[in-house]
Amino acid sequence: MPAATRVLALRPDGLRRAWVLLTALALLVVGALHARADEKVIRIGYQKYGTLVLLKGKGLLEQRLKPLGYRVTWAEFPSGPPLMEALNAGAVDLGSAGEAPPIFAQASNPDFLYVAHEPAAPKGEAILVAKDSPIKSVADLRGKKIALNKGSNVHYFLVRALEQAGVPYDAVTPTFLAPADGAAAFARGAVDAWVIWDPYLASGERTTNGRILVDGTDLVPNRQFYLSTRAFSAANGPALDATLGAIGEIDAWAKDNTDAVAAELAPSVGIPAPILTVALRRLTYGVTPLNAETTADQQRVADTFHRLGLLPKPLDVAKAVRKPGS
Repeated sequence: MPAATRVLALRPDGLRRAWVLLTALALLVVGALHARADEKVIRIGYQKYGTLVLLKGKGLLEQRLKPLGYRVTWAEFPSGPPLMEALNAGAVDLGSAGEAPPIFAQASNPDFLYVAHEPAAPKGEAILVAKDSPIKSVADLRGKKIALNKGSNVHYFLVRALEQAGVPYDAVTPTFLAPADGAAAFARGAVDAWVIWDPYLASGERTTNGRILVDGTDLVPNRQFYLSTRAFSAANGPALDATLGAIGEIDAWAKDNTDAVAAELAPSVGIPAPILTVALRRLTYGVTPLNAETTADQQRVADTFHRLGLLPKPLDVAKAVRKPGS
C-alpha cells in the first residue's frame, strides 16, 4: 500500500497521534538546530607532550568552561608549525608552540595573538650527535648534514648555536624532518646531528645512544607560548581567561608530581615513563602573560629569521601580544 494510502487509512485518533508525533519531532529538530547555533565552543590544538595534553586528560577545562556555556573540542598536531597553520586557517582557537612557529604565524596573519607563555626551559632542546661521533663542538658542524623540524623552536636554536660558534648558516646542510623521521635518520647515521626538543631529546639520548653536543643554555630561552587570534580573544575573553587559569592549575599540579605526569603521558607519547621523567625534569611551569623581556626575546627570533631571508618582511612582535583585560 502506498504511503499516502496508509496515512489516509488511519482512524482519526491515529491521525491525531501521528500529527502530534511529527510535530514533536519537528520541535526537537528545530530546538537542536537552535542550540547548535547558539552553542559556544573553544577548539584546542595540542601536541602529545606538555600541559595541554594533561589538561585534556583530566577534563579540567570542560569543568571550568561549562558554567560559561562552552564545550571543548581537541585536535592533536605533531609539532608547532602545523598547529599554527591550523590556527591561522581558523580550525582551532587556542594552541601552544615554541619560539619559532609563532613568528611565521604572525608573518602570515595579522589577527594572530600571543596570550601567555611558560617560563624558559633552555635544557629542553639540544643538538644530538652519535656517542662515538668525531664532532666535539658546534664549530665541527661545518659542512655537516643536520636534521631538524623546519620552522620549529629548534630551527632558531640551531641558528643561534651556529652564530655563537662562528659558523655561517649556509655552511651546514639542514635536512628538514619531523621528529619521528629525524629520529630514524639519526639512528641509521643518515645525518651527522639532530636538533631536537624534549621528550624526543630524552628518547634520542636513551634509544639511539646520542650525546648532547650543546643544549639551549645561554643560547635560547626555549619558551612555550599559548596562542590565539584577536577575533577569538575579543569575543571570548572570559573563556580564554578561564582556560589560562585551568592551565595554571595543571601546571601547579605537574610541577610537584613528575612521576605521575610521566605515567600519564607515556601511553599517548609512546615513550616509556622513565625516559619522560628525564624530559619533565628539564621542563618549567607557571603560565603568565608576556612581559617586556619575553616580547624582546621573541623580537630577536623574528629579526634573526628576517636577516636570514626566511621572513619576507620585518615583524613587530609587540603588536601581536594580548593586552591585559582584552
